[in-house]
Amino acid sequence: MIEVQDLTKAYGSVTAVDHVSFTVNKGEILGFLGPNGAGKTTTMRILTGFMPATGGTARVAGFDVFADSLEVRRRIGYLPENPPLYPEMTVESYLDFVARIKGVPPERRADRITDALQKAGLADKRNELIKRLSRGYKQRVGLAQALVHDPDVIILDEPTVGLDPKQIIEVRHLIKSLAGTHTIILSTHILPEVSMTCDRVVIINKGKIAAVDTPQNLTSRLKGGQRIRVEAQAPEKPLQEALAQISGANRVQTEAASGGHIIATIESAPGQDLRSQIAARIVEKGWPLYELRGVSLSLEEIFLELTTDDAAHAQPAA
Repeated sequence: MIEVQDLTKAYGSVTAVDHVSFTVNKGEILGFLGPNGAGKTTTMRILTGFMPATGGTARVAGFDVFADSLEVRRRIGYLPENPPLYPEMTVESYLDFVARIKGVPPERRADRITDALQKAGLADKRNELIKRLSRGYKQRVGLAQALVHDPDVIILDEPTVGLDPKQIIEVRHLIKSLAGTHTIILSTHILPEVSMTCDRVVIINKGKIAAVDTPQNLTSRLKGGQRIRVEAQAPEKPLQEALAQISGANRVQTEAASGGHIIATIESAPGQDLRSQIAARIVEKGWPLYELRGVSLSLEEIFLELTTDDAAHAQPAA
């Protein structure tokens, strides 16, 4: 549904987007993740026709973003970071205005407006002036305008900014419900939002793609070795020393827990499973063992590993 190839945007000597390539399949939710200034919003603006690229190509539903800009815009619903609202209009009149400029036929406008209001949780606010709404409800109006013309592709730039925890959960459920019938790109700084809603993740850093994969595959791909969590009742320093002596244990971290328990995290060398050796060492020392399991990198750790200092190296899109 979306194909981006070698997309580049330069401002003089500064390259904001540097030969970015990725695809989004029909009905998929793609998370677009990166630190501030990574190039996320610039990429979103290029895809939606708000900004020209310096080089590369981008196609939406088979139409070239640059050569067929109007056709692309008809198929895209866009929620920018700051929604384009008219505060003196009511919610319903604003959505009617958007539906008209998006080319929704007159006989379908009422149904499309009602559908967008219901999906965005605004049915009881349709006659309210936008200027009287809270920040959270204004964000919902921005989401409704992205949905009102029933687009093939929905691009959401920080869709939960300003929402309270309950509203964030509701918007996440809404985004999930749109998958399948709509193709969605979700740009966000909120890492749990990506893991809870997205099928795949693009991590961008300094204008370059650092990784494109599912959150699960990123975890296994980034760490060739294994991370093991151990909980035992033992003296902290002797436990750390005993575990560090195991062949293949690259790093051992310990922290005190309640009841005299110690939690240790052991990182192994690639291709080595140290769980049986760890268990044998603790039993040999006569220390009670309460837990022993492998653990995965969190999305936060993946993000930091790919975007901190020189840890991030451009990788081909998967």
